[in-house]
Amino acid sequence: MAYTTINKGSDYFNTKLYTGNGTTNAITGVGFQPDLLWIKARSSAYNHNLYDAVRGLSAGAIISNTTDAEDSVQRIATLDADGFTTSSTNYTYTNASGTTYVAWNWLANGAGSSNTDGSITSTVSASTTSGFSIVTYTGNGTGGATVGHGLGVAPACVIVKNRTSGTYDWLVYHKALGATKYMSLNTTDASTTSAIGWNDTEPSSSVVTLGTANAVNTNSSDYVAYCLAEKKGFSKFGSYTGNGSSTDGAFVYTGFKPAFVMVKNTTTSGYSWPITDNKRETFNDGANSVIWANRDYAEDTNAYDMNFLSNGFKINTASNNFNQSGATYIYMAFAENPLVSSTGTPVTAR
Repeated sequence: MAYTTINKGSDYFNTKLYTGNGTTNAITGVGFQPDLLWIKARSSAYNHNLYDAVRGLSAGAIISNTTDAEDSVQRIATLDADGFTTSSTNYTYTNASGTTYVAWNWLANGAGSSNTDGSITSTVSASTTSGFSIVTYTGNGTGGATVGHGLGVAPACVIVKNRTSGTYDWLVYHKALGATKYMSLNTTDASTTSAIGWNDTEPSSSVVTLGTANAVNTNSSDYVAYCLAEKKGFSKFGSYTGNGSSTDGAFVYTGFKPAFVMVKNTTTSGYSWPITDNKRETFNDGANSVIWANRDYAEDTNAYDMNFLSNGFKINTASNNFNQSGATYIYMAFAENPLVSSTGTPVTAR
């Protein structure tokens, strides 16, 4: 049996760098038509902008660093076969002239279709191969309500945003914390223990269970959920314990060469959600350039030093955002290549 059915991680997730031109800008080289597009200015302090094929581009962005509702401003004109095209208007967050950007792209399955697996009918766009789905639904305010996710296996991570109200946090379920806890993507908070997030119920192979938090299940509010299942050789969701060493921190085995890693200190409040990837740093001596998922900051180049290896990543910084002694960190990682592809070919570190 093959190690994985995915030969190239970039067939399902890819990072694209580009420079804005202040008008219509066709960004190519993604390798597929993105169903989730997450854009952040690198050289300027602009908000994160997330777009997806299920909500539709006219719904506008949702912003990972704020509680804002979706903004109904269409800054992306089209999702294309090999990337996307920016709008010629309202372009500051996605295409300001001379500004450098990073775009993280995920493949799902287009605009989606109705799913009645849960007690709440959802619209789902799912790639069961890569373990990623985009889910929209309308809340009913009832603890224990469920929504179908379309993955066929239990998600390891679920990220939910209230699209209607600008008051509520982004809530995150992560398998390493379990369904009795949640994190907030837009804050520096540690994990919170409460049933209001996930009703103390782990996701199943067909549904995500919702609590009564306004962030996931207010009556008549619209939501989007990004559901992520672990797929051998492509994605990994786990935890590690920091040791405070600037030269010999934790090694995290993923089973692939990472293309994207996001981590979060779950023990101590005050620390952010750093994102590193293989395009902003193309060598093995430390993925030093960080984007903070919960901040509008420009790219941070303070040499935090996370090494991407052929089978995982290595922390070599004493920063509490990555490696506070004794603290527990969760992570989500996507592959550039599996450690061993479906052809049986090993890959090497960068």
